[in-house]
Amino acid sequence: MEELIEVLNRASKAYYDDASEIITNYEYDAMYDELETLEKEHGITLDNSPTVNVGYTVKSELPKVQHEKKLLSLDKTKDRDELRSWLGGHEGVLSWKLDGLTVSLTYEGGKLAQAVTRGNGSVGELITDNARAFVNVPKRIAFEDRLVVRGEAVITYRDFELINEMIADADAKYKNPRNLCSGSVRQLDSRVTAERSVRFYAFALIEAESLDSRNSRAYQMDWLKEQGFDVVEHVMVDEASLFDALDSFEARIAEFPIPVDGLVLSLEDLEYSRSLGTTAKFPKDSLAFKWRDQQAETVLREIEWSPSRTGLLNPVAIFDPVELEGTTVSRASVHNINIMEDLQLGIGDRITVYKANMIIPQLSDNLTRSGRLEIPSVCPVCGGMTRVTEEDNTKTLICTNPDCIAKDVKRFSHFVSRDAMNIDGLSEAGLLKLIGKGIIKELPDIYDIKDRRDDVIILEGFGEKSFDKLVRAVDASRRTTPARLLYSLGVPGIGTANSALIARHCRNSWEMMLGLDESELMEIDGVGAVMAGDYVRYFAREGVRVMLDKLVSRLELDESFEEAGTALAGRTFVITGSLEHFGNRKELKAAIEAEGGRVSGSVSASTDYLITNNPGSGSSKNKAARELGIDIITEAQVMEMLGM
Repeated sequence: MEELIEVLNRASKAYYDDASEIITNYEYDAMYDELETLEKEHGITLDNSPTVNVGYTVKSELPKVQHEKKLLSLDKTKDRDELRSWLGGHEGVLSWKLDGLTVSLTYEGGKLAQAVTRGNGSVGELITDNARAFVNVPKRIAFEDRLVVRGEAVITYRDFELINEMIADADAKYKNPRNLCSGSVRQLDSRVTAERSVRFYAFALIEAESLDSRNSRAYQMDWLKEQGFDVVEHVMVDEASLFDALDSFEARIAEFPIPVDGLVLSLEDLEYSRSLGTTAKFPKDSLAFKWRDQQAETVLREIEWSPSRTGLLNPVAIFDPVELEGTTVSRASVHNINIMEDLQLGIGDRITVYKANMIIPQLSDNLTRSGRLEIPSVCPVCGGMTRVTEEDNTKTLICTNPDCIAKDVKRFSHFVSRDAMNIDGLSEAGLLKLIGKGIIKELPDIYDIKDRRDDVIILEGFGEKSFDKLVRAVDASRRTTPARLLYSLGVPGIGTANSALIARHCRNSWEMMLGLDESELMEIDGVGAVMAGDYVRYFAREGVRVMLDKLVSRLELDESFEEAGTALAGRTFVITGSLEHFGNRKELKAAIEAEGGRVSGSVSASTDYLITNNPGSGSSKNKAARELGIDIITEAQVMEMLGM
């Protein structure tokens, strides 16, 4: 029992406090059930047992609040017959068990007065300002008396994907919506919460003394909806209708927009519910139902060590394909070395796999337990030495080579970005997969991707359609200009503006651009000594010229050149606000540069004109221009200067 408690509490801390996993959900549930059985058999329950303790230990810097009424957990079952037997001849309310963070809201005088997380059930974190930033929490309700409502703070799958898409760093992306929601709700700065699209779904009315609830839980839910709350989706059931309702909910899991980890069945009769009381950890009037995980037996064929920008090598199990919940599955994350060791994995072992919450593939058990799996001593990407590190009891494998190509993924990510070669469909995460498999080792390899179809389409996130779309994007990017190519290389200090200036100075000749020395570069307006030195050193690096020759041979470089006009020669412009005649600022910038002008991003003493269609605006750029005595002109005026 002590061994089980130690592992379960360590796993709970990793999950709630550190957003990581040291054992699988399946193992946690199995160990929890084993502990519970032992406690019942021997009549002993230790003080630190997770069977009597709720939630997580509150360790954040947020203010702490003692709950007036303890927020309990729910007992659970995976047996349909047990669930129906528990309901007996009573009516019940069946609802989704949302997978987020439980929050208690208190309203006084119709206004939100306090919001507190569940924490360990007795003490939670004060998050009132954050709750006001939730997407759908009513700031004011018609009910004037004290109201306490409990619900789940969640982030939808769609919002989770949108937030992750905005994070360029693959390592910084969130693992799942629940971890993102927990981190978003428990913020010191409510502005961060406001950016995360957190939603609140009420699932229980705890206190509303003057309200006649008509002895009905369903009535309470409808009343909360009338007050402006979104309530968790629910249906009325009895013994006869329960199984059909379970089937209906189950059929919708794959398409449901909010993460769920089961259902909750609560008694409809409130007076009867109160008469039942509670255990130390669970109320007796509600029971959680979790679907039995559909498992499949298969054979482990490989552990793929997926690289990351920080050098972390993440183990991924590759196994013979199996059908689970209507889809074919052949790979699952092992998360870390702890889980790998706990399952005693070895190539060729017979393993069982399932989908956590019927969605995420996971390993549940290893029937062979050969333990023959060796942790690689060299990085599969670069051949550098690896090292096992341990932090917060979690073991991970890292590549120690500072020059590992995976750690240089930012260079590849910049190369394919919109203002560079503009290759749509290659995110940092996708690039890391291609790098990890050796499909991309240097920039020219991107343009040979069409020859690696069979290797690419088997990778996670790359199917037939995605691959074809990627090939089209790669081919479309082949025709480019010397200025765009120069910018895409990521030469220190060389942005889009300086790339254009250098290309124009060399009359769009790529060979001339490669051959510039420091003195020639410093003749170009805007290029200083530091930038010139970095530029020359970049092209002098070993292997760079060979790589560039290979790259250019795969491109259609447009080196055509037209002499710039002189209408705006020697003058510097800054553009701000929306435009009426040009499609965007880039178009206006190109027109100005075509007449010898220069466009800067910020107002300074060297600025000649600020272009804005709202000259009276109080924006920072307008204020700076007025303070420096810089001419403020409209889009129409600059068009006159351009002769348009």
